[in-house]
Amino acid sequence: MYPNLKVRLWVLGIRQNRLAKLLDLDESLVSKIVNGFRQPPPEVRTRIASLLHSDAEWLFEAVELPSSRALPPLE
Repeated sequence: MYPNLKVRLWVLGIRQNRLAKLLDLDESLVSKIVNGFRQPPPEVRTRIASLLHSDAEWLFEAVELPSSRALPPLE
């Protein structure tokens, strides 16, 4: 997951579908990138960073979510 990318999109008020149009990419691919299911190639990272006026390394700093097995049970 790329939380910095999600936050930057939110701060700028850009939805994933708008980002997809700006990049001329399929919306489902952009969704997979934003949600961390796909790693974008370097050229796409650069294009996204440029559009969002951000550093690509910061935008694509990945955060791993804990697995459901690692979470304590709800009581």
